[in-house]
Amino acid sequence: MPRNFYLLLVVQFLSTIADNAFLIVAIARVIELAAPDWSIPLLKLCFTMFYVFLAPFVGQFSDTLPKGRVMLLANLLKLVAVFLMLAGLDPIIAIGIAGLGAAKFAPAKYGLITETLPAHALVRANGYFEGVTVCAVITGTALGGLLVSPLMSKIQLHLPGLPLGFWPFDTAATSLTLGMLSLLLLNGMATLLSLYITDSGARYPTHSFHPVLLCRKFFAENRLLWRDSLGGLSMLVTTLLWGVGATLQLIVLRWANESLGLTLAQAAYLQGITAIGVIAGAVLASRHVTLVNVPALLPLGIVLGLLIPMMLAVSTVFQAAILLIVVGAVAGFFVVPMNALLQHRGSTLLTAGRSIAVQGFNENAGMLLMLGVYAAATAVDLPLQVLIWSFSVLITLSMSLILLMQIRSRTLSNA
Repeated sequence: MPRNFYLLLVVQFLSTIADNAFLIVAIARVIELAAPDWSIPLLKLCFTMFYVFLAPFVGQFSDTLPKGRVMLLANLLKLVAVFLMLAGLDPIIAIGIAGLGAAKFAPAKYGLITETLPAHALVRANGYFEGVTVCAVITGTALGGLLVSPLMSKIQLHLPGLPLGFWPFDTAATSLTLGMLSLLLLNGMATLLSLYITDSGARYPTHSFHPVLLCRKFFAENRLLWRDSLGGLSMLVTTLLWGVGATLQLIVLRWANESLGLTLAQAAYLQGITAIGVIAGAVLASRHVTLVNVPALLPLGIVLGLLIPMMLAVSTVFQAAILLIVVGAVAGFFVVPMNALLQHRGSTLLTAGRSIAVQGFNENAGMLLMLGVYAAATAVDLPLQVLIWSFSVLITLSMSLILLMQIRSRTLSNA
């Protein structure tokens, strides 16, 4: 693997740690402000919405500039978002600004992979990339739990005595000041390292930035990828699982609190355990799965749906940890090759940046839809058991239907 790829992994690691810790800190800030429960899914929704609304533009923007420079600008926006929340901005607005940066970051980081590596190395590279990402999710989620823990509040008591009295914020206004400072440091490191990512040398034809023309072009590219047999299949699967996965992230936090009696900090640690399984699944997939046999993994989607209701039978933290590791392993072994297949088809049919923008649009539109449903369900006090069963049925039936469609398509093509 080239040096640029490893530097990208480091930037991705730090940026993902910061994003996941930011979500936990923002949730704690919402709770601290005594906002209604439905505000919590709004945090994730606001972080995600720019992936959808800016999708016609970020791919073109990513292909216009060197990818490292795009990543630098994206990380700067995340840095500003944390600073503004530290200054007292509403966490929902602050995390939306971070989402704007993340929306610009995604096409650049995935586009750089496809520009740097040949097609035969994409599954292996995605295994590394997703493994690093999931490690960062574990670290970031656990760090978020630490940053909102009573320990940090105790340490923060010493902050008003900073030398020379240069501290510009009222540390008594929130118990999360030290946590937000830690996020500033992480985002600052990611921003600094983005400066050292070298240009891959890939260049694409210039196109107009007129909004109407870009939207027309984007949706034409969207149709092209959906109509491709392998691209459409992988897009359908990843869109479904990203939407459900984003919502389950919040459901796990609620489940850990209601069923296991854990605090937000403890629930964050438990949630991070899921990523251990994802790493194992991603590593196995990178070694044993090629782009040719990715469609054969579809039954794993059904298995994933059937595992979710087992949460309701769990009564101890140890049992919960084992279940979440198993769920993560199945998800990692299934989703990572699907993502690699989608990237390969997208870069073949379009360009690196534009294909990732199309992918991000669909996957994050699925997340917005699911998070909106979850926010509405929370607002009407729908029981946790009903939510868990609903998402299980959704995944199982949807993946069964996709598998039947794939079998039928294969049969017709062989006839």
